[in-house]
Amino acid sequence: MTKNIKDSIVSRDIKRHLADILLSVSWMDFANRYFHKSSSWFYNKFHERDKNGEKEAFNDEELALLRSSLFDLSDRIRRAAEQI
Repeated sequence: MTKNIKDSIVSRDIKRHLADILLSVSWMDFANRYFHKSSSWFYNKFHERDKNGEKEAFNDEELALLRSSLFDLSDRIRRAAEQI
């Protein structure tokens, strides 16, 4: 499988997997807290484009960080719920 096809599949999968929480998460805070980047950077990566209109998806390191960040966020939400 070529890299572009693989990247498109990964991107589509990310969008599909995040669909349930897409409107529930403050992506501005998420991007800043975990990636130390702006929300526009995160949205551009999510939609596979950079500031110049070129195609640029999350790289492997960023995908790993996205995954661990989502786990961290879920743990923080769980701990908050347990306190209620």
